[in-house]
Amino acid sequence: MPKPLIALVAAVLLFSGCSRFGHIGREPKFTPVTAGAQHDAMVYASLPRSLPGENGINRASLWDGGRQSLLGDRRAMNRGDILTVVIEIDDKAEISNTTARSRSGSESLGIPDLFGVPERVNQSITDGASLDSAVALDSASQSRGDGSVKRNEKLTLRVAATITEVLPNGVLAIQGSQEVRVNFELRELLVTGFVRPADISRQNEITYDKIASARISYGGRGQISDMQQPRIGQQVLDAILPF
Repeated sequence: MPKPLIALVAAVLLFSGCSRFGHIGREPKFTPVTAGAQHDAMVYASLPRSLPGENGINRASLWDGGRQSLLGDRRAMNRGDILTVVIEIDDKAEISNTTARSRSGSESLGIPDLFGVPERVNQSITDGASLDSAVALDSASQSRGDGSVKRNEKLTLRVAATITEVLPNGVLAIQGSQEVRVNFELRELLVTGFVRPADISRQNEITYDKIASARISYGGRGQISDMQQPRIGQQVLDAILPF
């Protein structure tokens, strides 16, 4: 193998394994919270939709409809607001299929009297052979298949998400993340999607089944996760080997 190719392969393998080298002998690092769409949404809030005193609101009243009043609506509505996403997944699926097929056939062709040809041929061939049944075909086939799929998933989580954008039609784009580190293992939860303001409850919560284009990721990284993953070379061989 040429030396440049060897160097290229070594570089690819080295860079692909750098993520594991980062926490050898130490705990995995948290993702910085001062960078990303959530932080930007809270720091750079959107422009107010109305100025103080507009819409007939009396700011001197104790019972105005503002969010800071006693009876005000404190649900997340604007860019930078925070709401709670409730994830309760309890899905079950079971599929079973059975297929059976069989076929048999028989064909026979005989020429006992064809201008006396079979009699002449029978005299010249070996004993026991005859042209009385010149052609005989038998065939049979049978196939059977069974398949079943059974899945059971259960997940119960709660995570705070931030409104990162208010779309022109009023739909809210949300994004949330949560990281918990125990010893040398980091558990991380990510959720993104789009929600309608009307689906947010008075407790400022929304369930996962009301999130459009929901993307929920629950996993981790650390020493235990590294041991559960096959090595990079093994993954490459599994992808290219034909047997």
